[in-house]
Amino acid sequence: MPSPYRAIFGRPGTKSFSAAGLLGRMPLSMMGIGIVTMVSQLTGRYGLAGALSATIALSAAVIGPQISRLVDLHGQRRVMRPATLVSLAAVAGLLLSAQQRWPDWTLFAFAACVGCVPSVGSMIRARWAEIYRGSPRALHTAYSWESIVDEMCFIVGPILSIGLSTAWFPEAGPLLAGGFLAAGVFWLTAQRATEPVPHPREHRPKGSALRSRGLQVLVVTFVATGAIFGAIDVVTVAFAEEEGHKAAASLVLAVYALGSCVAGAVFGLLHLKGHPARRWTVGVCAMAVSMVPLQLVGSLPLLAGALFLAGLSIAPTMVTTMALVEEHVPRAKLTEGMTWTSTGLAVGVALGSSAAGWVVDAAGAARGYLVPGAAGVLAMLVAFAGYRWLRPRPAASAAGGTGAEVPGRDAAPVERRDPESVA
Repeated sequence: MPSPYRAIFGRPGTKSFSAAGLLGRMPLSMMGIGIVTMVSQLTGRYGLAGALSATIALSAAVIGPQISRLVDLHGQRRVMRPATLVSLAAVAGLLLSAQQRWPDWTLFAFAACVGCVPSVGSMIRARWAEIYRGSPRALHTAYSWESIVDEMCFIVGPILSIGLSTAWFPEAGPLLAGGFLAAGVFWLTAQRATEPVPHPREHRPKGSALRSRGLQVLVVTFVATGAIFGAIDVVTVAFAEEEGHKAAASLVLAVYALGSCVAGAVFGLLHLKGHPARRWTVGVCAMAVSMVPLQLVGSLPLLAGALFLAGLSIAPTMVTTMALVEEHVPRAKLTEGMTWTSTGLAVGVALGSSAAGWVVDAAGAARGYLVPGAAGVLAMLVAFAGYRWLRPRPAASAAGGTGAEVPGRDAAPVERRDPESVA
């Protein structure tokens, strides 16, 4: 690794919890596409498969922030383990009901409970924030590393999930995703020294982390951003099928994630000055502009190249988002705040997938790329409209704002569990 990445792993426990986070996040890229593959193979009903995938995404969007709020209150170990067991039981029920051809309502009931899965990525980033609080350079590199891990999951996960479900048996993809979730969460929660100290209710600011205007801007923008991701997935599969190479869709989408992975690796090496709100706005605009070439592609190789370029703006924008969440959310609600951004993405993915599917059915795959283009424009408009809530403000005016807007001023002092592993 380049030296900045080696440096962040110099603290005890960092390698172990990041590795556990890699395993725990694999279901993020495997579960939805695995269930689509499984249900479509077992029943031939793509509409049902897509509806179940959307149900999982929306239930995670609703339940995820509540789980993260409990994590901030009671700690990762006490909340993540029972939540994961509920999610694993729901996955088992979903696989069984699909295999046994039970009524459709049972599939949706289990799918809704699968969303009880904790946001492992937010838990890992909260550990980095606890260790490197007060060291923005190190934290920037740590967040960049976690974006690389995210993209690694999206490069490998769909190929693994689809490949196993088609080569072995239909349930293989979701089954392996559940195994990754169990291994990752229980390995992570066994590491107590780097676990952030919980903040009891009496020491926390009242209300949700979403009271922060800055966080609201980030979440709404991420709904539009998620629509870009969801639409591109659906339209790319349809485009590849029209070109006669449907199986190549997973490889083309892997190139999209590869572009983000490369950009995240380079971004973590940079020492950037200025407020992150400016970089974030530039990143959102770059994502919107990168949708333009997609309207012009006429072949799979050109599409892969256009998606690689589009992916270059993703990881830097995500990294900057985490820095802004840390700035606009009190420390006692940091995990919840990070999870709200994931919620925005999940809602956007569901909306983008549905809209793209409708456009593809009505006008063909090439026209389908208008959906991520429109979502990019919407994200850019929201970013510009909300920039005043994200930009740096004088300390005096910031102190007079709401408690949710000034992190650390209204949060309880953080007790350090282990001075060797928690800076």
